[in-house]
Amino acid sequence: MLNNLQATTTLNNGVKMPWFGIGVFKVENGPELVNAVKFAIKHGYRSIDTAAIYDNEESVGQAIHAGLKETGISREELFITSKVWNADLGYESTIDAYETSLKKLGLDYLDLYLIHWPVEGKYKEAWRALETLYKQGKVKAIGVSNFQIHHLEELMKDAEIKPMVNQVEYHPRLTQKSLQSYCKKQGIQLEAWSPLMQGQLLDNSVLLEIANQYNKSIAQIILRWDLQNGVVTIPKSTKEHRIVENSDIFDFELSKEDMERIDQLNQDHRVGPDPDNFDF
Repeated sequence: MLNNLQATTTLNNGVKMPWFGIGVFKVENGPELVNAVKFAIKHGYRSIDTAAIYDNEESVGQAIHAGLKETGISREELFITSKVWNADLGYESTIDAYETSLKKLGLDYLDLYLIHWPVEGKYKEAWRALETLYKQGKVKAIGVSNFQIHHLEELMKDAEIKPMVNQVEYHPRLTQKSLQSYCKKQGIQLEAWSPLMQGQLLDNSVLLEIANQYNKSIAQIILRWDLQNGVVTIPKSTKEHRIVENSDIFDFELSKEDMERIDQLNQDHRVGPDPDNFDF
C-alpha cells in the first residue's frame, strides 16, 4: 500500500517519480502561485507539474527556489515537469522551447518533459528532439500528454526511446480503461490531469456515500482511487487547507467493491478537449 506523500513509482528507464504532486494549470504568475507551490514543498510535496502554455513557469521557479531554501532539501529531491506547446512542435523549435522553460524556471534540468498535445504531422519531430535532450542528459525522463493508443503506436513506429509517461484527462467519469491497459502493457506510466473533473464530481451521491464510509472528502476518495489504479495524480489547488487535504490520502485503502463502484461512474465524459479533435 502506498503510505506516504513521497512514495514513488519507477518509470521504464529506472527514474523514480512521485505518485502524487501539485498541478498549476490556469494559475497566473504571481504571489498566490508562489505561495501555493512553496507551501506544497514545505508540506512534503515533491512533484510539481507546469507547462509552457500555462505562462507561469517564472512563479513556479521562484517558488521552487524559495521552497528549497526554506526546507533545506536539495533540488534532486524534487520532480519537476513541464511541457512543450503545440506552436513549438518541431525538432529545433522543441529544443529551443525546452531551453526557454528551463530559463523561466531557473533550473539546470527538468525531471520530465512532455509533448503537450498530439498535433498531427508535428509530434514525431518533437519526439526526436525530446530523445536528443534525453540522450544529452538534459532531462531525466520524457513522455507525452493527451495521447490515445493510436498516437502512441504511430509515435513508437519511429521512436528510439519509448515514452516513460502519458499524462491524460482521467477521473471517475473518464476512466480510459483500454488506454490504461495499453500503457501498462507498454510500461508507460499513466498520469491524471484534472483528476477531480474541475470540481464537477464533488457533489456526486455515490462518491459522497463512499466518502462518508471512510470519513474522508470526495476529493480524497477520488485521489486515492487514482493511486490504487496505478495512476500518478496531480490535483491543482492554491489554497493551503486544500493542498493539505488533497495529500491526506495515505492512511486508508479503498475496498475492491468501492473501487469498482467508482469505476462504474464512467461515462467517457471529457471536461477538456478531445485528443482526436482539437484545433489549437
